[in-house]
Amino acid sequence: MPEITINLHMHTQYSDGTGLHADLAKAAIQAGLDAVIITDHNIWVQGMEQYYREGDQQVLVLIGEEVHDQARDPQKNHMLVFGAEREMATFAPDPQNLINQVRDAGGLCFLAHPVDPPAPRFRQQDLSWVNLEVTGFTGIELWNAMTEFKSLLTGYLPAIRYALNFQRVAHGPFPETLQLWDTLLAKGQPVVAVGGSDAHAMHGSLGPIKRILFPYQDHFRAVNTHLLLEKALTGSLAQDKKLIYQALAAGHAFIGYDLPASTKGFSFVAHTGDKTYLMGDQIESGTSATLQIRLPQAAECLLLKDGEVIRSSRKRDTLVHKVTEPGIYRVEVYLSFKGKRRGWIFSNPIYVC
Repeated sequence: MPEITINLHMHTQYSDGTGLHADLAKAAIQAGLDAVIITDHNIWVQGMEQYYREGDQQVLVLIGEEVHDQARDPQKNHMLVFGAEREMATFAPDPQNLINQVRDAGGLCFLAHPVDPPAPRFRQQDLSWVNLEVTGFTGIELWNAMTEFKSLLTGYLPAIRYALNFQRVAHGPFPETLQLWDTLLAKGQPVVAVGGSDAHAMHGSLGPIKRILFPYQDHFRAVNTHLLLEKALTGSLAQDKKLIYQALAAGHAFIGYDLPASTKGFSFVAHTGDKTYLMGDQIESGTSATLQIRLPQAAECLLLKDGEVIRSSRKRDTLVHKVTEPGIYRVEVYLSFKGKRRGWIFSNPIYVC
């Protein structure tokens, strides 16, 4: 199946970002993305969805929304909404009603930065998702790049260090977020994991030091979501939009930290005789299956069942496992970059009933 790379959480001047839609499209083209989904806060910007082209390169720009209750203090429960095709911010005060309204409109919704600790020294609130009794959402944002940067702001010196060294920021999804995902999966319903940049290209300053935190192009080369489509993009807005949202809904996706090395070409499939299952697929009970993992390059690879590591390999680019019991199987891959062990790939699960 054709693989594309998208970034699906970012902001423009319509909310708290600094760029125009055309600026984000240009940055996405320069970063080699196939598509972006712009998610301004509490506003669905109409008329901006299109293919943007630069020379012989192009990128598909889609419009979603990041919805949250602006009247709530402190702020909580941010939701990424895709494909609803209408304004959803009016439903923000009741998260379950918001989810229901998005689903009724044929859209997808993801809990944004579900674990988002405060940075009190910089007057940044805890923006975590707290209404965990809700049901019916599509998935969660497992890895949010700006939330991770925020978590590193423990003082002025760390703030300067990381603001000036974007390549040293990302380490991987928070352990608490991974645990939350496994807890949600254990309830028996698919929960699709995506990764987002939460790019704003904000203009920050600390004394005499002034800097953009961080340019869109930098973000678009880092934490992305890779999708496996039913067929290749066609160049048609309507058709390609449908292909992208179908892949997201099905969980035919993985999160890739593409800055150290491209994650393109990663594969996690299950074979049962002459049938192949992708990430997000469910295998019927009693079916004998073999899981096969292929990495773009040799790295540390972990195969997890129901949140626990059952197989691992180091310095190899393949791993094969015969399934002997039901479970939720997923993959985590790590590599060394800038002297640290960092998350590289996080797959969506294959469900064996």
